[in-house]
Formats: sequence, C-alpha cells, structure tokens
Amino acid sequence: MSIWNKKLSLDELNAMGKNTAIENLGIKLTKVGDDTLVGEMPVNSKSHQIHGILHGGASVLFAETLGSLAGVMACKEGFTAVGLEINANHLKGVKDGIVIGVASAIHIGRSTHVWDIKITHKETGKIVCASRLTVAVIKEVKSNI
Repeated sequence: MSIWNKKLSLDELNAMGKNTAIENLGIKLTKVGDDTLVGEMPVNSKSHQIHGILHGGASVLFAETLGSLAGVMACKEGFTAVGLEINANHLKGVKDGIVIGVASAIHIGRSTHVWDIKITHKETGKIVCASRLTVAVIKEVKSNI
C-alpha cells in the first residue's frame, strides 16, 4: 500500500528542482516506490570538497532533497513539508561516479515526519552516508514565483 497522498510523477518532481541547488548538483529523482523515493547524484568537481571527494554538505543537500520531496508527497492536500532538522553520518569517501539515495519513512504524523535516507555509491554498493531528516508539516501557501 502506498504512503503517498499526492501522486507526483518523476517529471513533476524533477521539474521542481529547476533553477535550484538540486539542478546545480545534477540530482535526479529516478523512482517513486510504494514507500520510498529514490534519486541519483553525480560525484564530480561540482560536488567535491578540497580533497577531491564528495563534500559532506552535498550529501546532506541530496538527503534533504529526497526526504523533503518524500514529505511533500506524503502530506495531505493543502499541506506541504519543510526541513526542520537533519543529521548525517559520512561513512565513506567517494571520488567519482554516481551516488544513489533512498528515502523511507520512519514516522508520518500530522505535524512532523521523520525520514531515513541512505546514500550508497552506485559502482561499489557501499554506503556513503546515513542521514535522518525531520520535516514540519505546514499549510501550503501558493507562491507567486
């Protein structure tokens, strides 16, 4: 059974990232499962830190993107999700390739959600980052942007 209250296509989800940090880092959503949201991010000079490996901040941005968009889809109509708190354990350095992130719900409540996001290196299958994101559920406000 699906946990999603809003049925958004991959095209719609990816369009939300246009002209944002999401697009700048090359993050793409690749799969909406019944209870997971999956995406990919390239590891290259745009996402490296000074030692030539994946920047922890890029991993956190990727994790928050996945968890926040999952939160948006899990919200009832008229509500949306915004980041409240995130933590991340950076477990392995990656120099290049693709990292895959999978967001899954730990808790979906009326006012908060908690999401588990695991990021792995596509080429080796090794976990790169383990993150947990708490989002606040708020009334949706239509933007004029």
